[in-house]
Amino acid sequence: MSIPKAAFVLVHGGWHNQSTWDKVRPLLEAQGHAVLTLDLPGAGRNTTAPKSLAVRPFDLAAFSTEASPIAGVTQGERTQAVVELVRRGASLSDGKIILVGHSAGGMTISAVAEQVPDLLEAVVYLAGFMVSNGLSLLAMLQHEAMSSALSPGLFVGDARAIGATRINPGPADEAYRSLLKASFYADVTDADFARAAAQLHCDEPNGGALAPSEITPERFGSVPRHYIRTTEDCAVPLAGQDYMVAAVDGTIGSTTITHTLASSHSPFLSQPVALSTILLDIAAHSLADQPGFATRNTQ
Repeated sequence: MSIPKAAFVLVHGGWHNQSTWDKVRPLLEAQGHAVLTLDLPGAGRNTTAPKSLAVRPFDLAAFSTEASPIAGVTQGERTQAVVELVRRGASLSDGKIILVGHSAGGMTISAVAEQVPDLLEAVVYLAGFMVSNGLSLLAMLQHEAMSSALSPGLFVGDARAIGATRINPGPADEAYRSLLKASFYADVTDADFARAAAQLHCDEPNGGALAPSEITPERFGSVPRHYIRTTEDCAVPLAGQDYMVAAVDGTIGSTTITHTLASSHSPFLSQPVALSTILLDIAAHSLADQPGFATRNTQ
């Protein structure tokens, strides 16, 4: 009897939703893998926009100060939603799951790997926040290795006052839209950019940005981990990506396997075939039985 192939659980990043994976999902499924996605709590279908976003004429001052309707969403809620999806995927794949997180989704997949390491064949960060124990996403974003990031220029209002890190996916001037494209979608076609931007939600709850990473060598460190570096990234700059890999490797005591794409922050739109090829290679060459997770670079 053939052994089922590993299932992929794909976790989107900040301000995005499960449509992130629309171009990648069919490429993985075509090779016989089950693929599970979700809208995290506070994202996609699970979010509520500030009322001021829909008011016309648009009032930027009101939008910048209105309290976030999803300010109460916690990192724990997001972690548990993905744990449940991993358990569902495990029932389809003889318990073999490859967990992938993009950008801020890296915080969630780290927490999941700490909770259920026995269910994971590998964990994969796509330009993700793979943050050392005790640090938060916000603390990492403020690190000097992230100093060239363009994405903070998109933030609207006082995050502490409104309860969320807010961007404006609605009415905005040309300069703001250009910055949005440069930050997340620099090498994406204009048509794909328009579709992706239309899917964005405004608020990322502070619970996710401020929650400290809680990873240990015994649990998180027991799962083979991969990092897909995006060399032209202006949201999570390459220097920041490489810093996170080195910092986690130094504290966890095992080596992250790195892969490289010459892409912006969104290769799932600009290079879905190349991205899927890396993910399929990870699935085909699981390192779960190899101590030390020897480094392999792919270009």
